[in-house]
Amino acid sequence: MIKVKVPATSANIGPGFDTLGIALQLYNTFFFEEIDEGLEINGCDNDYANENNLVYTSMLETFKKIGYEAKGIKITLNTNIPIARGLGSSAACILGGVIGANEIAKASLSKGEILEIATEIEGHPDNIAPALFGGLVVSVTEDENIYYNKINIANGIKFVVLIPDFTLSTSEAREVLPSTVNYKDAIYNVGRVSLLLSALSNGRFDLLKASLMDRLHQPYRKKLIPKGDEIINKSYELGALGTYISGAGPTIMAIIKDNNMNFTVSIKNYLNFINCNWTVKELDLNLSGVGIEKGIKE
Repeated sequence: MIKVKVPATSANIGPGFDTLGIALQLYNTFFFEEIDEGLEINGCDNDYANENNLVYTSMLETFKKIGYEAKGIKITLNTNIPIARGLGSSAACILGGVIGANEIAKASLSKGEILEIATEIEGHPDNIAPALFGGLVVSVTEDENIYYNKINIANGIKFVVLIPDFTLSTSEAREVLPSTVNYKDAIYNVGRVSLLLSALSNGRFDLLKASLMDRLHQPYRKKLIPKGDEIINKSYELGALGTYISGAGPTIMAIIKDNNMNFTVSIKNYLNFINCNWTVKELDLNLSGVGIEKGIKE
């Protein structure tokens, strides 16, 4: 049996729309086994335990590309990444399926090839790349090629996810975006994303609030998060260095100093006070990406 452990990811990171992503220590774990026939999926709701399961369809797409025909497949899921919250749950399922298929077929796909297949299924690499490689990753596509670079983040910060008790699909979050952007807004974002990368790599965390500002997606998506502005403002009052909408939302990410011991409890109390039944988690960066173990026994 093969075990594939895929980290959650937080994409966009303010002005880095569709290009930036980080991997976090929250995981979906998948167990794969080739069986004599059929399909067996365990560990998820019955609605997903079928041939339309994203992990399984990603496996089939990979088998097709590498020319392998499995007799039957057994998949067992242990999922901790919340669905449709902006933490890369679909990317984790896709990447798990691609890697599981590669391992079953003994195809020896490179990480670059895995990235290409998974991105083709997902549609963009901003969640796939950090989940695969770990840490903070910049990724872009050009002429069907994927270019990516991993960037070191200086020590001294930690990430706190504020996860709402409602979902928001990526398609819903994209529908509210304008079809064109103002030239000044584009320049605004180029400056902020440049400042953000330098601030994170050089430890200039005092620049995070300014560098996380954005005009391309967050102003529109915030309207889909009830009390979103109020919660962000309170986060800053409680000592957050920066905040942003994680992925397409509705999760809000707060970046705090690693010696700030009061923020998490205080923001939990505040959310309870304003009747928001949100989950709050402190998450460290995952720096290694996907983990794979072979020969696992049930």
